[in-house]
Amino acid sequence: MNNKYPLAPAILFFGLTMLIILGCTKNFPDVREALGEDSRFTNTQYEPILGRNSLFTDNFFVGNSSQPLNFKIINLRRRDGSAAPELTDLVPVSVWKQPYLGDEKTLEEIEAKRVVENHPVFEIREHSGQFLMWANSSPLIKTQPDSGYVFDVELSNKGGRRYFRDFKLKPIKARPYEPSNQDPLTGMETSRYVGVSGIQPMYGEKTNTIISPRELEVYFRKDTLKSGEKLKNQLTIQVLDSLYNPINPDKFKLTDWKNLLHGFNMVKTAESVTYDVAYPIPLINYQTKYTNPDGTKSRLYLSYDRIGFGGFRQVGGFYLDFSIYDPGKWNIIIRFNGETPKFSND
Repeated sequence: MNNKYPLAPAILFFGLTMLIILGCTKNFPDVREALGEDSRFTNTQYEPILGRNSLFTDNFFVGNSSQPLNFKIINLRRRDGSAAPELTDLVPVSVWKQPYLGDEKTLEEIEAKRVVENHPVFEIREHSGQFLMWANSSPLIKTQPDSGYVFDVELSNKGGRRYFRDFKLKPIKARPYEPSNQDPLTGMETSRYVGVSGIQPMYGEKTNTIISPRELEVYFRKDTLKSGEKLKNQLTIQVLDSLYNPINPDKFKLTDWKNLLHGFNMVKTAESVTYDVAYPIPLINYQTKYTNPDGTKSRLYLSYDRIGFGGFRQVGGFYLDFSIYDPGKWNIIIRFNGETPKFSND
């Protein structure tokens, strides 16, 4: 007997097969929502410097895990197993809500771009796995050489949940400025001053020989807030000769004093130059006309020119790449400990 519908058995078989497959897949997670076995943290020990925002990036390998991922710090504790409220309690911190570009014209314009929020001192970014230690750090935080803290991380997405155990957090004592002359373990000064970052040939006033970089001393000094005095953020630049006499800033006649750093309301006297500033300096790691090429530090560049022997123009000077993290009234004092530069023409 001939079958009027020769394709019917094949269609019926295909339909039953698809129903079986679809029924079975309901019991398995979608592979697009899986947690990859190769996903991992690439670093398990973190050593932030207190007193500054320390962000640890590129520390997690996503692998075959589907995104978005969710990260959470759990069981943050001291090495003896006790709780660590100095790291988990909420503190006020300054958070950028608009990008800092380096072309802001006033302090008010800068401050309008950031707001104060409450965060744990140490936290993890929810979807990236980046760790962040905020600048507003408690003096109770244990620092090296103490063994510090231990914590775990919970990783999850729609495909499941995993735990990474026994991360180590070993904070380093605050260093309010860089370059620093403070020992990272003891916090004590290892020298009275630091050096400049670079120098252009400068000739001594007496011997007319080239001044060595070792003849320049840099001091960072913060003014103590007097009783009842309101905190004001300022930075003063001063250059001294070997007898500690101020050198008139106008001697460095090629210096762009108005744009020397991202400061405002410049006051220049015969002894120093003072700016109203926002801290930290620099405000973020971002290259501007006020920073070094990679944007990690602010750059002071003081220079001058003169006519030397033979009628040739000589350009001399020096530069200092630096950071300051504490708010307040700061002074950067650069002293020539040997000869004073010769500014006059030959």
